[in-house]
Amino acid sequence: MTDTLPPETEQTIADARQRIDDLDTRIIDLVRQRVGVSQEVQRARMGAGGRRLHLAREMEVLRAYGDALGRPGTALAMTLLELGRGRA
Repeated sequence: MTDTLPPETEQTIADARQRIDDLDTRIIDLVRQRVGVSQEVQRARMGAGGRRLHLAREMEVLRAYGDALGRPGTALAMTLLELGRGRA
């Protein structure tokens, strides 16, 4: 088998990869926004004398991502939650 693909296939792949890169840029921006909002919630909760983390809420997030995306979704949610927690 050779690595040479027809030019139209190469173009299809290049176009799809560009769309993936564009989506990744948007996803990274959304994750950064999510982190900021999460930290805003933490500051408000702690400012009112509450805890930094709300475990029941974290379970809701884990469940939602798991239901939508399966086991990888749960792992993604864990990563998002970790990013949102910031430094203790």
